[in-house]
Amino acid sequence: MPEPAKNPPAGTILPAAAAIGERGRPASEPTASDVGWWRTAVIYQIYIRSFADGNGDGFGDIAGIRGRLSYLAALGVDAIWITPWYASPNNDGGYDVRDYRAIADEYGDVRQAELLIEEAHQHGLRVILDVVPNHTSTEHPWFQAALASPPGSPQRARYHFRHGRGADGAIAPNDWRSTFGGSAWRRVTEADGRPGEWYLHLFDPTQADLNWSSTEVQQEYLDILRFWFDRGADGFRIDVATGLVKHPDYPDLGYREDDLLVLTDVPNHPHRDRDEVHAIYRGWRRLADEYEPPRVFVAEAWVADPQRLARYVEQAQLHTAFNFPFLQSGWQAEELFTVIDATLRSMALAGAPPTWVLSNHDVERTVTRYGRADTRKQQGRSGHELGPVDEALGRRRARAALMLMLALPGVAYLYQGEELGLPEHMDIPDERIQDPIWTRSGGRRRGRDGCRVPLPWTATPDDGAGFGSADPWLPQPAGWERLSVESRQRDPDSMYHLVTCALRLRRELDAPQELEWASRSRTVLRFRRGPEFECIVNFGAESVPVAADAAVLLRSDTSEATRDPLGPDTAAWLRRARP
Repeated sequence: MPEPAKNPPAGTILPAAAAIGERGRPASEPTASDVGWWRTAVIYQIYIRSFADGNGDGFGDIAGIRGRLSYLAALGVDAIWITPWYASPNNDGGYDVRDYRAIADEYGDVRQAELLIEEAHQHGLRVILDVVPNHTSTEHPWFQAALASPPGSPQRARYHFRHGRGADGAIAPNDWRSTFGGSAWRRVTEADGRPGEWYLHLFDPTQADLNWSSTEVQQEYLDILRFWFDRGADGFRIDVATGLVKHPDYPDLGYREDDLLVLTDVPNHPHRDRDEVHAIYRGWRRLADEYEPPRVFVAEAWVADPQRLARYVEQAQLHTAFNFPFLQSGWQAEELFTVIDATLRSMALAGAPPTWVLSNHDVERTVTRYGRADTRKQQGRSGHELGPVDEALGRRRARAALMLMLALPGVAYLYQGEELGLPEHMDIPDERIQDPIWTRSGGRRRGRDGCRVPLPWTATPDDGAGFGSADPWLPQPAGWERLSVESRQRDPDSMYHLVTCALRLRRELDAPQELEWASRSRTVLRFRRGPEFECIVNFGAESVPVAADAAVLLRSDTSEATRDPLGPDTAAWLRRARP
């Protein structure tokens, strides 16, 4: 077992040589012997538009990522997941793809993407890309061909085109709602100028849902996966993984006229988590297994039932699936115990590792969420409408939550800026909001831009706090430079040093992948992995003593490994004496 952790010295952003050395492994490409890396990895999500701007045009890009690979290696993560970088009109953050085999001009080109993958491998980092199989941009050549073709044509069969209801077809085919607000259907104007069929868009109207009963659609996405696997990508995160298959009869869901939120808890849901989707992923797994080492998948699967979630990671399907009930839980011991325990049991039965995530590009940042009276994730809501925020309280809880997550067996995901303790930017001017949720809800929902604000890298406000441009695509809040990488590296008590210490310990401990609950109560969770490693989290208002026979490895409340009682909203990693 390692000695109690000490924070690394403060300093500037680490260069490549120091970064690789500190991670304790050679700078070389992953090999076939690392085929199980994805079972215990820590993966860092890069929202490319907001990570780092390499050419000063206001948008993050591939050059920006390449320039920060040493930082990511020094942080101690095992892989990066990059949100869509494909050619796109960018009506929804790149999740409206026009061409999967091209890179958006503002991000670079395919050759730069290949170089990024090569350089990431040289740093010991694997690269997960994002695939969006549920829909394409309405600017995609397929959809443009569908508009130019008549009803019933093979071109329209790639999507969900339907006749409207009513005598003149002026009523949408059913009552399905868009995740971004409003109807999930839009009527097209036919080539002769008359109102025509309706097409399905479960997100923005510029994102047309594909029809996965089409063999042409199925083959196209296998070819897309192969295109990027051949260029070195180690795997894919699958957007809207539960949504590909729709009920062939398109039945109503029973919405009320003023509903803003999407109905999800419906038995035999007509467009979410349908049984037929698993056949698609069995085909994808066969393709991934053709490579050496095999490529991997993680599903974005918003499924509340752990047993339903486990179906996505059964043998011969996907490797992992995001555990969103963990993210959605409030900061409450009993609620988190229930989610963790159920996840571990269901994943064990499926033979897959659990995944843990607290934050991503679609949800309010943890520091802000945990600073509220109600700390649960709220579907489709964010910002001031959810009430006041005690940021100091939220940061204290977020530190403890990160230690809890990183102590659990399986895979953990960090969202860019989470290691800095960034809060949500809740005061973006209305005229600068980009998220389609804002317009689709008629200004009633501010959307997700608050968690997508470009990262601060340096301690000066110039150049977007080191992001790379003075006027980035989303405005940074005043004082953002105080939470920059440079500032956080100089502070030994910062979230940055807590995360780097935790990641280093996580590697060194190499604890068994089994978890045993040592004790739990309404306010305290305590578990062990093996005979020596223990994690304790205090959710309550009273202090909790540290066991007399335990050495403290790391605490969320201080940079010192003291044996003082754990105060409220505090976590600690302990080394227990062998029995």
